[in-house]
Amino acid sequence: MRAIILAAGYATRLYPLTEHFPKPLLEVGGRTILDRLVDQIRATLPDAPVTLVSNHRFIAHFRDWAARRGDAALETLDDGSTGPEDRLGAIGDLRFALDRIGENDDLLVAAADNIFDFSLGDFVAAFRRRPGVWICVHRVEDPARRRRTGIAELGSEDRVVGFQEKPAAPRSEWGVPPLYLFDRAAAPQISKFLAGGGSPDAPGGFIEWLCPRVEIRAFRAPGAIHDIGTLESLVACRAQFAAQCEESDRRS
Repeated sequence: MRAIILAAGYATRLYPLTEHFPKPLLEVGGRTILDRLVDQIRATLPDAPVTLVSNHRFIAHFRDWAARRGDAALETLDDGSTGPEDRLGAIGDLRFALDRIGENDDLLVAAADNIFDFSLGDFVAAFRRRPGVWICVHRVEDPARRRRTGIAELGSEDRVVGFQEKPAAPRSEWGVPPLYLFDRAAAPQISKFLAGGGSPDAPGGFIEWLCPRVEIRAFRAPGAIHDIGTLESLVACRAQFAAQCEESDRRS
């Protein structure tokens, strides 16, 4: 298995904070968002190749970050885009990465701007017991938030029986963050999706297209998922982690 981290977005909703600096390298609780993700990947897949896809504007930041980590199995790719107007999109970047690294491995695919408050080990273990396509789900209580994310409908044994990307009328409360596991048989489907006119932007669009074609299973996240999409969410996340640190300090 190898990991692909999608980090080529421009985070325009966080401008001017991210106009000249990549969102995944912002700090939350004394660690960058990206370091938190890679630490979790390494805890589960200590020796797996990790490929990070950036845009041309921010590639130097990510290469400096990678050099500081000193991880020989971590590579960075420049997708060549320079702004929101010519971005490849998440699925476009995934296809870009696969064109360079090949389609011979199972894949853990994650966006670089989310913090997952749970170990990835159980997610990967579920995939290894039953290889295929897996998504991660968590309960979204706010109806307005359900309209801004992917929504899965679950059947028996948590098989995904329906999927909607940012639906106007969500059919369930199971939100789907950008965290996926694909067996190697799924990779060629990305090219079919794009060749058929599928949008290269949101990864949920690919999952929605894939749902009636292959079996997809859901892993229920046992912890919180922090989506750092706006300045308000960044401030709230930083405050939550600061409070956790203060509580930890008091207990120690």
